[in-house]
Amino acid sequence: MSLPDLPHLFIADLGSGLTLGPETLRDACFALRQNREHWLAGQRTRPLLEIVAYTAEQWLDPNNEYRIRALRDGPAETGFPAATLARGLDAFFGSLTFENLEALVVQDLGDSRRLDEFSSTVPEARGARTALARGPILLAHIAAGNLPNPTLFSMVLGILLKSAQLVKCPLQGGLLPSLFAHSLAHTEPKLGSCLELARWPGGDERLEAILFHEADCVTATGNDETLAHIRRRVPLRTRFVSYGHRLSFAYVSNELLSTYSVKRVVRNAGADITAWNQLGCLSPHVFYIQEDGAISPEGFAELLAAELEAREATEPRGDLSPDESAAISTRRAIYEMRAAAGVGVRERFRAESPFLEAPGRVRLWKSENSTAWTVVLETDLLFQASCLNRFIYVKPVRKLTDALRYLEPHRHQVSTFGLGAVDFRAVELSRELARWGVPRICPLGKMQEPPAPWRHDGRPSLGDLVTWTDFET
Repeated sequence: MSLPDLPHLFIADLGSGLTLGPETLRDACFALRQNREHWLAGQRTRPLLEIVAYTAEQWLDPNNEYRIRALRDGPAETGFPAATLARGLDAFFGSLTFENLEALVVQDLGDSRRLDEFSSTVPEARGARTALARGPILLAHIAAGNLPNPTLFSMVLGILLKSAQLVKCPLQGGLLPSLFAHSLAHTEPKLGSCLELARWPGGDERLEAILFHEADCVTATGNDETLAHIRRRVPLRTRFVSYGHRLSFAYVSNELLSTYSVKRVVRNAGADITAWNQLGCLSPHVFYIQEDGAISPEGFAELLAAELEAREATEPRGDLSPDESAAISTRRAIYEMRAAAGVGVRERFRAESPFLEAPGRVRLWKSENSTAWTVVLETDLLFQASCLNRFIYVKPVRKLTDALRYLEPHRHQVSTFGLGAVDFRAVELSRELARWGVPRICPLGKMQEPPAPWRHDGRPSLGDLVTWTDFET
């Protein structure tokens, strides 16, 4: 989508009809490196943190022109309704405070001055060592087309690392990264000269060979097949950092299933399911509900259905493609038949849990006359991925270990576990999840709202992108 009401600062502003040639792309890479050398490379970290934090704060203002345009034009490009888009952008930009960004630098690099000068942590100083961290000179991002936040955050990381950046947007996407880049350029024009955004069809090896050759580091977000294809083509001397397909889940312990606290738990669960229409890697596929609470798993599922119905009135999911709607309708029909027949558990799993010794149960709640939301309660613990777009499974378990046993084949794909538990139980359960391999555990209601210093997929966001120089004094 072209942006006729914005100045043409970036290649992507010229519209998807532009045919980008190899020489133009090579020239853009050269100009980015030159502009970085003339200004960005000499900046200290603190002013860059202030630029990002100030720009993010402006995005939270309802009257901000870039926010207004994002909410006006974003739904047509992204498919997210304005209310869903606004909530997601508020959570993202609200996390980009100066304090959070500084915490990210200190957490990953040990000292807020690491990118400016040689500095030491206390253990390093005792060992007569000091170190300087360097970001890539040219950082290239291959952006995915579903959620904007990963691309926006990658751009923020590049700024903190003082890297020139080229963002390759999907051919029919890139509105929000373009608006964010424009807003940064509005705050500091010289920073805008160190950014470039372009569009071309994915897999164009002629253009991407140039980009991968010119870049010092390439980041990519997408499905595993796409990432494997990119990895094979990135030169060995170029660092490649990828973010692939991940799955997320939630668990609620029975202490919170009381008439006093369950409403808050259900409200937070609804927030996690509706955020970004459940399309992100941080969105839950299944809520595992511990048995023997005052509210049964079936009661929880019924309350959750009512919560999703209420949210549809204030934050509607929006329209889907025919294929997406058909996938939900087909999945619903399967569970409706199973519920009517009283069949819900595969015979070979009946003996593995006392709860499953009873006849298997399936219940389904759904929005009427639409596919807006669906809640399926089933006692079969075998994992099946949700078809998303507010389609959620609720599964009863006796304890967390039962859920993890059935998730074992997907252990290395897990991103986030939303946890509903009282304090003393939360510590115990988090220890169990961490030992099993979960990289992120968070309270319910925050699954799609990671803090800026979070370690993406269990890895240091800045640490994976820098190169170090050690100075032994």
